[in-house]
Formats: sequence, C-alpha cells, structure tokens
Amino acid sequence: MPVKHTHIGGQAVLEGVMMRGRHNWAVAIRKSDGDIYVEEHALRTAVSRHPKLAKPVIRGVVGLYESLVLAMKAFAVSAEHAGETEEEQLSSKEIALSMTLGVGLAVLLFIVVPALLTNLMVGQATERPFTWNVVDGVLRVVAFFAYIWAISRIKDIQRVFAYHGAEHKTIHAYERGLPLDAEIIQRHQTMHVRCGTSFLLMVMVIAILVFSLIPVKAVTALLGTDHRAITLIVAISFRILLLPLIAGLAYEVIKWAGKAPDNPFVKVVLWPGLQLQRMTTREPDDDMVEVAVVAMQRVIACEEREEALARGKTVPEVGTCDAGLPADEVAADDVEPVILS
Repeated sequence: MPVKHTHIGGQAVLEGVMMRGRHNWAVAIRKSDGDIYVEEHALRTAVSRHPKLAKPVIRGVVGLYESLVLAMKAFAVSAEHAGETEEEQLSSKEIALSMTLGVGLAVLLFIVVPALLTNLMVGQATERPFTWNVVDGVLRVVAFFAYIWAISRIKDIQRVFAYHGAEHKTIHAYERGLPLDAEIIQRHQTMHVRCGTSFLLMVMVIAILVFSLIPVKAVTALLGTDHRAITLIVAISFRILLLPLIAGLAYEVIKWAGKAPDNPFVKVVLWPGLQLQRMTTREPDDDMVEVAVVAMQRVIACEEREEALARGKTVPEVGTCDAGLPADEVAADDVEPVILS
C-alpha cells in the first residue's frame, strides 16, 4: 500500500514502547501483573518555540539533544513500572548514573579506543592524515557492530529489541493507513528507514568524511608541538567537539530518506543501516505489539485533535494533549484498535 510520510517516531524501553508526535509523547509499559501502564505528556520542542532553530543541521542538533532528554524520561518511566518488585525498580539517581556511564562508555569505545588503536597501527594523525582517518573510521564502525552483537546476546536486551520491532511494525501500519490491529501489524517488517540504528551508522559514515577535513597538523603547529600524545589528544578533542555537527548532518540525511523511502538512491544509502537493524530488532509477540499500539493511540488522538483545531473545528480536550499531566492506568482489555484513513 502507498506509504504516507509521518513524523511520528518512537523507541523501545524496558517492557514497553514510547511514541512521540508533534504535540505529545506517550509511553506504555507491560506491568508484571499483565496490565498496561500508559503515561503521556504534552510536548513543545525548542524548534517550535524558536523558529530560527529550524534551519538545516541546527534542527538536527537541537532535535538530537531533545531526543536524548526524552529518552531518559521514557526510560525512567519504564524503569519505575517494569520491575516486578520495588527492589527491581531503579531510582532516579540510578537512572541518571547509568545514563552518564553510558555516555562515557560510548565516548571511550567509539572515539578514544579507535583513535588509540589507529595511532598504534598507522602512526600519528599528522603523518598520513587520510589513511589515519579512514582506519580510525573503520575501527569505529567495527567497534559499533561488535558492541551491538555483544549486547544482542543478553536475554533482557533481546526483549527490548523485540519491543523495538513492535514499534517499527506499528509505525509501518500507521503509515499505510491500516487498522492498528496486532494481526495486521505483524505482517510488516521490523526494519524502518528512520530508525535510530540507521542514524547512528550514518553518523559514523559522515564522521569519516568530516574528520578527514580536520587540519590536525596545522593545529599542532599552532600549539608549537608535534608530541605524539598531544597530537592524539587534539584528534580526539576534535572528534568530540564536532559530534553535534555530524549528528546534524546525519539527521538531514535520515530526514530526507524518510520522505522518499522508495527512491533507488535512498535504498542504496540506507541499505547498511537497514541490515544493522536485523541485529537491533526482533520479531515481537502480539502482547508487545499491543503495548506499542496503546502508546501510538495516545499520540494519534492528540495529532487528530490538533489537525481538527487547525481546520477551525471545536473539539474536546484529548488526554494530556493540553494538560500535560500523566494519564491513568489502562488494562490491556481496554485497548481498542484505531482505524486510520
């Protein structure tokens, strides 16, 4: 069926799925007793408040930051409600610590370690800059694949990846105007062109190009030193400082691809990322799809209300579309499929 472009996206969390639209976001969690806990909040991005931030590349940097903040909030909700006992539930301090350690580990594994290994294999970044950057980029991609492979062996992560698949399948069905029914949703694939996995791989590919333009030799000359350690520190520092720019560029590529998923050139560009999603997604069961539908329904309801208001219609408030307050719990049996046209 023809695909209707949508801005609605989401992510998998512990025993659940978060969906995000233009005006609100909702996270649904399967509790240990089988019920579904759903919580939604109003959403107003920095780009909507400050139009100047909507310029290409800049919007990607702002969007990435807001997505990370939102991801932390969604993860906090899931950590609070997914555990069977209070001992299994994470506190806000534990969540903040885990996120901080995660960022530190990412910098270490995907920036520092590849740079150190490249120095050992090729020499200083100032000696053969092009070769140095290519080897560094390849090692970074290899480290990323190895990391994904390693965590995919963990049982709990496999469940998160299955919810990731449920999120993608649900969005596929919505984009095609199909009923959000588990049987229909399950017919779709778990891969999606706008997936964050593809985004991360695109970041690494673009990083190779951008880092090749860094004049490390000129910078070390200004510093008046060609010491091996100083040169390495300069190279690593630029890699960290330029991450926002690279993320902004990658965002534009993914945004463009999301509007033309059937374009032959787009398929070629995104093929590696889609293949990587075979590792970061799993086939979900119907219960997982049902959770994704609950989160999606809350976002769709708000989207439809805002569209009706834009057409001048008078419509009642829906959920937290205006209030921005947590919704009540709903049982799994209370969920009704939404028919989209």
